[in-house]
Amino acid sequence: MSKIIQMILTGMFFTFICDFFLFLGIKENYINKHDIALYYNVLFADHQSLLIFLMFTLIIGYVIIYLNSKIALLVVGLLFTLSASTLFPTIGSYVGELLLMKKDISIQTDKFKYHGDLLYNGRKTITFYDYELKKVIILNKNKIQGNY
Repeated sequence: MSKIIQMILTGMFFTFICDFFLFLGIKENYINKHDIALYYNVLFADHQSLLIFLMFTLIIGYVIIYLNSKIALLVVGLLFTLSASTLFPTIGSYVGELLLMKKDISIQTDKFKYHGDLLYNGRKTITFYDYELKKVIILNKNKIQGNY
């Protein structure tokens, strides 16, 4: 029983480390690039998938506790390298776009219709790049009609 608990705690620890670097790269190379006013903690909390986190916790914990140490070092090193690679501007920006951006959409408010890229869908606001205005605008979610 204690080995299972050790596996889960070890997996959680290493998964948090990988998640930290993944979201740090997205924050530095996508969020900051687009001047989106957002704290790291909000980004991390709002986009953390519990199912994926638990899956990686169990896999990494199992690999570290039950498999050969060379295999564990290889797997954890590979996952760490992949998650830390978002610290490179091109990779971090690309991963941020994959996870957060919706391209070429239309948004309707009470007065205006906007067409462009949804850069970030926040808790209360949307950061949107409008093609006609050629600038980033912040839209209040309460004033948007329909789905986005």
